[in-house]
Amino acid sequence: MQASPRWRDGRFHNTRPVTPGLQGHRLELLGEYVRGGQVRRPQGPLPLEDPREAWARPAESGLRITWLGHSTLLLELDGVRLLTDPVFGQRASPFGFGGPARFHPAPVPLEALGRLDAVLVSHDHYDHLCMQTVHALARRGVPFVTALGVGAHLEAFGVDPARITELDWWEEAFVADGRLRLTATPAQHFSGRGMRDRNRTLWASWSLRSERHHVFFSGDTGLTPEFEEIGARLDRFDVVMLEIGAFHPAWGGIHLGPQNALAAHAMLGSGALLPVHWGTFTLGTHAWNEPAETLVTLAQQRDVRLLTPRLGRAFEPSRVEGIDPWWRTVAARSRRGSGGVPALPAGAAHPGAGAVPVHRQGL
Repeated sequence: MQASPRWRDGRFHNTRPVTPGLQGHRLELLGEYVRGGQVRRPQGPLPLEDPREAWARPAESGLRITWLGHSTLLLELDGVRLLTDPVFGQRASPFGFGGPARFHPAPVPLEALGRLDAVLVSHDHYDHLCMQTVHALARRGVPFVTALGVGAHLEAFGVDPARITELDWWEEAFVADGRLRLTATPAQHFSGRGMRDRNRTLWASWSLRSERHHVFFSGDTGLTPEFEEIGARLDRFDVVMLEIGAFHPAWGGIHLGPQNALAAHAMLGSGALLPVHWGTFTLGTHAWNEPAETLVTLAQQRDVRLLTPRLGRAFEPSRVEGIDPWWRTVAARSRRGSGGVPALPAGAAHPGAGAVPVHRQGL
């Protein structure tokens, strides 16, 4: 850690100065939390699919993705199975009795995931690193790959130190007998699980490359020019997974949100865009479905190919045409039940408007 170019004065630092977005905005944000009329939780159950039948068959294209909620994905790249930022607990919080609670259960229980070749942890925040989940995965003896310093948390949660690989930006590791290469790439964020451990561990985005496929996983990040360097140094991506939820103008340096996710996608230079980090926890002041609606509207204007799978759907990106605006059914049900209309961003397509092509998938 101390040898890292990002480490000085006992902490990790972004390439350029960034402060977590509460400074100077505390009263504004508090007012939005108290007065905001947005529907921050869905008023009914979200549609979940069970992917186990699909998982039992090899992916015909070699690349299959299952979004399990928030930033938890099961990635299958040419037979290698990797789990990202696994959070199967009920709350993204240090407390079992309080903090952001899930909108929905995990589409499958943790023990039903089947064989895992590796687990990737982008950074140490509670909505990306869940102690109970890691305890369970540690008993399976699965290898973990993560950013510098996060291994201390993993070891404390029961992971064998010999199964932990920690990387600085632009360092690489191989899993599954060398069949998958993971590269830690720059991100613009912060870390810490308590008031006194701010930035004592590193945060990263990630490139994952198998024999025939290449994907990008953002972890948590603000918009940074370093995405251009990532796009220039690494080959073309098949899919780019970028965070879009829990956004606010005050957080632009540490979270993307829909508009900056599209900017980051353009800087990376290739790949279908799969939005993550939304639809599971209330971590911002916006309506729960606003990130998806905003992204759909802006992506249409910029002719960006979006992937919007239902939670738990095991899909092969090369076989998806159009999007599945599944959240609109939930939002419409909420309006009928409450008599209100969830707040949407200016210019966003109204739920049910049918302004985008419907998802069609072959397996």
